[in-house]
Amino acid sequence: MPGRERNRSRPPRTAADRERRLHVEQVHGHRFVVGWGPKRSATVVPAPLRYWQYRPGGLVALALAVAVVVVWVALFAWLGGESAAWEELPLALVAGVVVYAVNTRRTTVSDHGLSFDVAGSRTDPSAVIPSVLVQAVRTGRPPAGWPQPEKRGGWWPGRTRVAVRYLTDDGEQALTLWARDPEALADALGVPLTR
Repeated sequence: MPGRERNRSRPPRTAADRERRLHVEQVHGHRFVVGWGPKRSATVVPAPLRYWQYRPGGLVALALAVAVVVVWVALFAWLGGESAAWEELPLALVAGVVVYAVNTRRTTVSDHGLSFDVAGSRTDPSAVIPSVLVQAVRTGRPPAGWPQPEKRGGWWPGRTRVAVRYLTDDGEQALTLWARDPEALADALGVPLTR
């Protein structure tokens, strides 16, 4: 029935910890770029990810990339003059793009949970939100009565704001993110989407 939120009691802590561990194992078997398939080092072919999307770096990453370019060019201008700065500009721009690209994150839903992964780092099990703890997924802003949400990325063209409410050891929490396909995200988490 559309519009219904998950209404079940809190699973035992051991079940949630098991789901976090299984999520990390499944995600660890995949490369960060999803279309490239499982890692070659994976001894067992992992189950496909249920939902994934990339989120570009935020304003801090953009500022850091611009700072790298400006400092690089300014240093060469100071040491070698204007001609040295113009010669180094293409390399400085490539370095700025690399700094920004490294700050790309992936929102990942496996068979067991939701995480926000960064290229080159292993998913921390404590940061995984097990699917069994997700209570509601809805489009738009969280309604009154929900906890203050944590923002997971800003607006991006073609994406819809989605609010997710989930259980923690301290009660309930919420987060908002911009999803390319809110229905697929809710389906991957095993909760009907409400509008």
